[in-house]
Amino acid sequence: MNKIDKEAVKAEFIEMLRSTEREGVDYVLEEIERLGFFEAPASANHHLNTEGGLTQHSLNVAKASLAVWESMKTLEPTLEKEVTRDSIIISALLHDICKSDIYRRSVKKKRNAIGQWEDSEGYKLTYKNFPMGHGEKSLVIALYSGLELSDAEMLAIRWHMGAWGVNQHSIEDCKNYDVARKLYPLVSIIQTGDSLAASIMERETAELDEA
Repeated sequence: MNKIDKEAVKAEFIEMLRSTEREGVDYVLEEIERLGFFEAPASANHHLNTEGGLTQHSLNVAKASLAVWESMKTLEPTLEKEVTRDSIIISALLHDICKSDIYRRSVKKKRNAIGQWEDSEGYKLTYKNFPMGHGEKSLVIALYSGLELSDAEMLAIRWHMGAWGVNQHSIEDCKNYDVARKLYPLVSIIQTGDSLAASIMERETAELDEA
């Protein structure tokens, strides 16, 4: 995996988030910096599992979501008024801030190219800092930092994992997710952008070889 230029992706993230001119953005930036967002990987073992990976992933989701929105407006013109560019940027860039403080450096055993086990630096997960959940935690961090969010933005962040973030044993969860998607197109746009970023924009050559 190519090393990420942490300072470059951090600067791009901050510039894009501030471009919304949303009141409270700087408070969120201060909080996620404190939590370690800009150093964190996007995952422990999969996509962008390197320093700065979480920032890069968030930018990828924003760009993918904006592309989905632009394309879908040609098929569904009402999206021009239903969803704004600023809402997409806010929701996409902040959807995974829950991951800011869950990764810890570790050394793992990993097979090399010739099948031998060797030590490999990586990450392990811990949820002890604030075990709120996934989308829920991102939403809480954004709100307690002082950022005002619309209903659509809150629900897009909460349900960005799609069906993977729904407790299938909870009728209430299933119904809430289904209604959120029907009421607010932003929910589906962010969910789709997240999926496209992880599965297409961030795939590695090694992953394709192993498929």
